[in-house]
Amino acid sequence: MTANVPDLLAELAANDDPKTRAVNERHGDDHGVKLSVLRGIAKRLKTQQPLAVELWATADTAARLLSLLICRPKEFGADELDAMLRDARTPKVHDWFVGYVVKKSPHREPLRTAWAVDPDPVVAAAGWSLTAGRVASDSEGLDLPALLDTVDAQMKDAPDRLQWAMNTTLAQIGIAHPELRERAVEIGERLEVLKDYPTSPGCTSPYAPVWIAEMVRRQG
Repeated sequence: MTANVPDLLAELAANDDPKTRAVNERHGDDHGVKLSVLRGIAKRLKTQQPLAVELWATADTAARLLSLLICRPKEFGADELDAMLRDARTPKVHDWFVGYVVKKSPHREPLRTAWAVDPDPVVAAAGWSLTAGRVASDSEGLDLPALLDTVDAQMKDAPDRLQWAMNTTLAQIGIAHPELRERAVEIGERLEVLKDYPTSPGCTSPYAPVWIAEMVRRQG
């Protein structure tokens, strides 16, 4: 289906729900379009890379989320992805960009290593998020003890998004690598990062020692 940016922006504006916006704004996201609505529009549009690029260029958060749902991740160059990440400041755009686009990119690994040591903590968070994914799925070539050293030294005082990504890496090391589990749990217990994070009934706490124990239990 063909579509143009002005019409899509109007459609997104018409679906901006005040209650949804209020909830999103508490988490740093400046849009009020329900994610189910965004996914429905994306399903109608199907993959359209040129349109995705135009939507991203609007800098509108809802339009950027839609862009990430209809783009072709492999068509972005490394420099484009780096620039997009540095411009993706809201949490949901940042998360979807890393999860839906960069993880599917042939440039994923060099970007991961560069971003993880970037002085911008939001950029570094993307690198650590990608690292957590590699720890869980394909850790060959990763220096896991060195990652634990870095987490031990830096996670406690890291800004929120970077701290969360480091904590996820810590937990994934403990879950996926039994030989390092004791050390991962010890780091988590000593640093107490996210120990008091509010967790809904039935959900697993992001506090690494609890998260590790629960996932290992489920694995039997």
